[in-house]
Amino acid sequence: MKMQTDVVPPSSQHDNTPPLQAQFVTITEEEAGQRIDNYLLRVCKGVPKSHIYRILRSGEVRVNKGRIDQLYRLANGDVVRIPPVRVAEKSTAIVPGAEFTILFEDAHLLVIDKPAGTAVHGGSGVSFGVIEQLRASRPDAKFLELVHRLDRDTSGVLMLAKKRSALTNLHEQMRDGVTDKRYLTVVGGDWKNARQHIKLPLHKFTTAEGERRVCVQAGGMESHTAFTMLRKWQQFTLLEAELKTGRTHQIRVHLASSGYPILGDDKYGDFALNRVLLKADPTRGALKRMFLHAHQITFTHPETGKQQTINAPLPPECDRFLVSLGKPLNITSR
Repeated sequence: MKMQTDVVPPSSQHDNTPPLQAQFVTITEEEAGQRIDNYLLRVCKGVPKSHIYRILRSGEVRVNKGRIDQLYRLANGDVVRIPPVRVAEKSTAIVPGAEFTILFEDAHLLVIDKPAGTAVHGGSGVSFGVIEQLRASRPDAKFLELVHRLDRDTSGVLMLAKKRSALTNLHEQMRDGVTDKRYLTVVGGDWKNARQHIKLPLHKFTTAEGERRVCVQAGGMESHTAFTMLRKWQQFTLLEAELKTGRTHQIRVHLASSGYPILGDDKYGDFALNRVLLKADPTRGALKRMFLHAHQITFTHPETGKQQTINAPLPPECDRFLVSLGKPLNITSR
């Protein structure tokens, strides 16, 4: 039986604030399989991530009365001790419910076509994102979690799990390299090869302004992207990017560091070219967004075991930009 998982919020009566109590939670079959850090981040909403990892390192979190590390995977029937922590006051902001274009849905999965400019979740100056809006529009949904993420300015295929078992299964597929994710992007520069692999180590850091960034750096995370040239013009090239690893901003940094910035990328792109494209006549190649679109994902369905491929069509504004470029040059067949 699952016990109460809520963490006691701060009292408004400072003089008579009762001491916070540790919570003991029994893990259900539906919750089993997830990592302890991810579980705590979910149930201790409002608690800073740094604090969650501190109580894990200090041994204040126990499973079956024993110490565990952040990589521990919960099992059905585990008893988790959550130490006393105070959550932030709940925001009074109302999350507007929203539905998005559905590419696939069954009892286990929901796959949508995320528009560019929409964050997948709240945080970093964003009050809410896709996951919060979907939960608001589906109040009866017992479980709804992101399987993976897309950058705010990237459009396309986004998978969500409607069951804990589906989430765990799909995460295992991604760790094992079974999932095949492909993106369409247009870059500037004279791209040469019909097929090209870029393997550059990536390092995450935070700028002085608190913004998340990634750079190529020795000792960084091993990262691998395969690119296939689809169409080529004098100044631009349409590529399909195939993720072999799934690092933050991987496609964007691999291309920019190789001399082929993605058009419209406001973090790693060619800013002067972006301004030109932004101000151009729509019929002559205006582009008001980053040209990066998650157009296809292939995976094994967690319930049926069958391989499944889901596609998201290129957004109209990206289609119009390609048409404005005119007839592509002949390229060497792959």
